[in-house]
Amino acid sequence: QVQLVESGGGLVQPGGSLRLACVASRSMFSINTMAWYRQAPGKQREFVARITSEGSANYVDSVKGRFTISRDNVKNTAYLQMNNLKPEDTAVYYCRSVGPNPGWGQGTQVTVSS
Repeated sequence: QVQLVESGGGLVQPGGSLRLACVASRSMFSINTMAWYRQAPGKQREFVARITSEGSANYVDSVKGRFTISRDNVKNTAYLQMNNLKPEDTAVYYCRSVGPNPGWGQGTQVTVSS
């Protein structure tokens, strides 16, 4: 039921920044825990960051201090601010509504390379 569309991916040099956005529709966005996942070539999809309906956030260790997840319930949008990007961050990034109304976005490519 929840439709999610990611944007903001692209090519960036190491040390650079990107801000991903995930726009949700067809559900009550404000009640959903939102998350970002990523999948690099040849690897399984992994959890990156999560934010609850109350605004509590947590992150995978590899991005702590560099990435910030946030949400704007008026805009029905979740964000992932990515700073100090590293080549290891290269992946397709997926937005996820964990629940109570679940869904996945189609993904947006992030490439960190010189």
